[in-house]
This record gives sequence, C-alpha cells and structure tokens, in this order.
Amino acid sequence: MDLLSATLKRIPEVDPALERKAQARIDNLTKPVGSLGRLEEIARRLVAITGSETPSLERKVVFTFAGDHGVTEEGVSAYPREVTAQMVLNFLRGGAGINVLARHAGAEVVVIDIGVDHDFSGTSGLRIEKVVRGTRNFTKGPAMTREEAVRCVEVGIRLAGEHARAGFHIFGTGDMGIGNTTPSAAIAAVMTGVPATKVTGRGTGIGDEAFARKVLAIQRGIDLNAPDPRDPIAVLAKVGGAEIGGIAGIIIGAAANRVPVVVDGFISTAGALVAERLDSRTADFMFAAHRSVEPGHAIMMEAMRLQPILDLGMRLGEGTGAALAMTIIEASLKIYKEMASFDQAGVSRKTD
Repeated sequence: MDLLSATLKRIPEVDPALERKAQARIDNLTKPVGSLGRLEEIARRLVAITGSETPSLERKVVFTFAGDHGVTEEGVSAYPREVTAQMVLNFLRGGAGINVLARHAGAEVVVIDIGVDHDFSGTSGLRIEKVVRGTRNFTKGPAMTREEAVRCVEVGIRLAGEHARAGFHIFGTGDMGIGNTTPSAAIAAVMTGVPATKVTGRGTGIGDEAFARKVLAIQRGIDLNAPDPRDPIAVLAKVGGAEIGGIAGIIIGAAANRVPVVVDGFISTAGALVAERLDSRTADFMFAAHRSVEPGHAIMMEAMRLQPILDLGMRLGEGTGAALAMTIIEASLKIYKEMASFDQAGVSRKTD
C-alpha cells in the first residue's frame, strides 16, 4: 500500500464526547456561559483533536512550501518567475513576513523546495524535497503527472509524521510560488463547481488585462484537461501545483497524527480542499486562519464548512495568517487551562 492510502486509513474520528466534556469545563469558569465566543469553540476543538483533556501548544511549526508554475507563461502574474527562488532565500535569511510573524507566535518555520525551478544545492537551512522543477503550463496539458502529484502529497505526509514524532503540537501551512493563485483558482472552480470568473482574484495585484488573461488561462486549462472533481489527485495533477500538493499532505499527516493544523490563505485552502475531498475527516483537524481577499477563498472554506478566525484583508500567503491565528488559538487554550473556576475563585454562580 502506498503512503498516501495508508495514511488516509489512519485518520481517526474526532470524539464529540470530548468536546462536550471540554465545554462543561469551560462553562464552569468565572465568566457568563458563552461569553468568550469562538475562543470557547477553539479550545474544545483542541481537546477533541488531540484526544487530551490538557493539550499543549508549546511547540509550533509553519511549513512553507515553494514551487514554480508553468502557467506563468500566460502572463497571469505581476511578478517574474525568479521571485520564487529569491523569496526562498529571503525566508532562510529570516527577512520575510512569515519569519517576523512566526517569531511573534513562537513558531519555527520550515521552508521546503518542492517544485522551484532553481538549483538550491548546498543551501543551508532549506529542506529540499524537489518533485518537479516547476509545473508545466496547464493550458497546454496537465501541470503534473499523477505520480508527481502523489509524490508531492507524500512529501507533506512524511514531514507531518516526522514533526509529530519530534513533539510539535500544532502545524501551520504556507506557500511561495509566483503564479500560484492561478492553479488555486482552477482547483476551486473544479472542486466547487463555481465558475472561474467567480473564484479568480488579482493575486499579487495584477491589472485588468492580466486578470482577463488569468481567467482565460484557468478556463482553458479546465476545458483542455477536463479534471474529474471526484478524483482529487487528478485535479491536483492536471491544474494544480507542487506546493498545493505538499500542503494537502501536511493536512492529511496532521490528521493521521492528531495534530491540529492551521490553514493559511487561498493557496493553502486549495491544498486543504484536496485533502478534504480525499477524506472528509481531515476537516475536523483544520483551523481556517483567516479570510483572504481572494474571492475563491471564502467559497472553498464554505465548501468545507470552515469559519476563518481572522479577517484582516490579507493576501500575502507564506503562512503569515497561520502564524497570526496560532496566537489566538494559543490564547483560547490558556483560557481553558489557566482561568479559575467558580469554586476555585470563590465566585457566586449566576442566579435566574
């Protein structure tokens, strides 16, 4: 049995009884019932996800996957393709947005070359797991072979397992890849059935002409490759990207190891949708970090019944939203574990 199939079989059911038990504890804390809103929901979900009544979030990690995209030949991005490799080096130097926000959250950042069209041999600090040197232009044929798509997912599964065994308590997903909002929008359109015109945004800030080219490229790719939405790996292979596959693998691996995973923005959510369509139980282990300004992002989250924690008008990617959301998730756990109960504090309870 291949690693992907074996890992999907290992994903456990989340026990609703644990959520109820956690909520009973929360309702006994020195506050009106329900007064901390979604912080209460997050805390009880952490208990159910981990299977522990006293979970820990001490060790955090954000996985930032990098890959290039052949569809950039169609003029769909505001930036040249070489920026992907340049930004990988910026991550490794600690100068990018994800580095700043991960430091703020107390999270480590693991940068993975899964599909960059650049030779990083000898680059210190980079995890080289290259499956492709950039995907192929999906307006002319499939972006990847099915085997390549599976390998990308399995890179993420292996990384998730490795870091779960090393004692990390929560994962975040991130991405870097010039042009990668285009395959993400293609995945959104295929998987949700919403037209490409409704799920496509302006990515890094393209103008009207580039936006028109982008929508056209997505529709041409879908029409040419005819991906079957019932076959998530085929969708990933035909119109997706290497980093999107790696993110899907992190989410599948997180679920199999009972590790909560914070899904970043538009590109990460495309990976999450691939994972969820492979096994719907993966959604039980996900936290949606934030709502991106990309229109397809909300559509994909709604398809998975995920509600974003933050809404800050962000569209950077890299895992920045995931790092920020980790601070809220950690705050919810501190409330659950550290706040006094009515009995402990000697506070009278509500009377009708």
